[in-house]
Amino acid sequence: MKKTKIIATVGPATESEEQLIALYRAGVNIIRFNFSHANYEVARAIMGRIRKLNSEGKTNLSALLDTKGPEIRTGDLESKIQFEKGDTIKIYTDIRKFKDDGASLFCDYDSLVEDVSIGQAIEIDSGLFNVEVIEKTSDHILVLAKNSCLIGSRRHVNLPGVRLRLPGITDQDKKDVLFAIEEGYDFIAMSFVRNRSNVEELRSLLALHDASHIKIISKIENQEGVENLDEIIEASDGVMVARGDLGIEVPIEKLPVYQREIVRKSMIQGKFVIVATHLLETMIENPFPTRAEVSDIFNCVMQRADCTMLSGETTIGKYPIKAVEMMTAVINEAEADMIYDHKDFSDDGLCVRDIEKKQLIKNALTMSESLDVRAVLIFTKSGRLARFAAAFRPNSDVYAFTMKESSVRYMNALFGIRPMLLPNWSENLGGNLDSAIALLKEKNLLLSGDRIVAVNDIQKEWKEIPVMEIITIE
Repeated sequence: MKKTKIIATVGPATESEEQLIALYRAGVNIIRFNFSHANYEVARAIMGRIRKLNSEGKTNLSALLDTKGPEIRTGDLESKIQFEKGDTIKIYTDIRKFKDDGASLFCDYDSLVEDVSIGQAIEIDSGLFNVEVIEKTSDHILVLAKNSCLIGSRRHVNLPGVRLRLPGITDQDKKDVLFAIEEGYDFIAMSFVRNRSNVEELRSLLALHDASHIKIISKIENQEGVENLDEIIEASDGVMVARGDLGIEVPIEKLPVYQREIVRKSMIQGKFVIVATHLLETMIENPFPTRAEVSDIFNCVMQRADCTMLSGETTIGKYPIKAVEMMTAVINEAEADMIYDHKDFSDDGLCVRDIEKKQLIKNALTMSESLDVRAVLIFTKSGRLARFAAAFRPNSDVYAFTMKESSVRYMNALFGIRPMLLPNWSENLGGNLDSAIALLKEKNLLLSGDRIVAVNDIQKEWKEIPVMEIITIE
């Protein structure tokens, strides 16, 4: 009955029907597909299994496609090169001038020579190899190795502090987004978002293909993204604290500060927020986490994130289900110690009717606590009312009913919301309330004598008027 949602990345360790069911039962709400390492046929087969299991009622899982994004990499090598601390290395951007001589590397960022400066730090292979720029020429840079490292082909390159001249969406990303639309994904996590225009570019692409229902999650992964955080959150449906690349791109000691700020600012704007990377990294190989990892998850809950995410733990890990069970256990323990105050959030982008509903749902949550009622029931077509409820961080159980599968999948990302599809949704709004109560009683989630607060609409002079009522279950 946790409120904080869990995202698990699918991979060889978890792609079977049995493992998908086990992930769901252990506490997973959303399955992430990492398209930095994706195969369309494999992804299509896994999506088919998720749709099948959802339709059979064995799971209620949403699907998230994480784009590769505009990344920078080194080139191919005939064999790995062992660089030693103090070595000088030439890095070329013109493949025609690059020689695989054991003392040189190729980088596929065309503007490298122009954009870096003397003294600039460059991180290679996800931060394992640190070099410093000591000389620039017309066709390459000369760098000094700050540590020893064995480097293979196609290693990631990070340029901390550099404003990169890269597209918001690459050609490969566009193909992947079209695949996401075709296969019915619910979320797209956009990698290396640097500003509002990156998000708007993706939103326009989705709208062009009648897929505006797919929610955009902006991944904050570099200094420029941090600097433009407010405008990125405003343009996005949700935000991810992508601690892997962010921890390379910014001074590592600032990472906890930025995590706190990203979560806080997302809540101020009423957007859902995810904390990702290295939450249970040691459980890739070990059946038990470190004390620091447990404290990390606990801290995410204390900071009031909507979701926490697992990556390698559930793709290639030896203990994928145990990792989810551990995360669920820590979340439950942390939430048992929390009393959430319903801090207000921005009205930006909301119409007058939305603002009225927002205040109504806040009052419903407050009333549910003061009257000690069993649950809050809300009815929503798009999931917007559920977003308002989640943004206020409810203490009470909140059941959100809708007639749209896409809305159920969206609400799986929202803090404290338990979404349910109401099969016999009716324009008779009172009938929807009766059907919802009957469904909860059938699932033994409500008992006779329980009291609930319901936020619903009533029909009055051809208008839908939002109302709140207290009901005792018969």
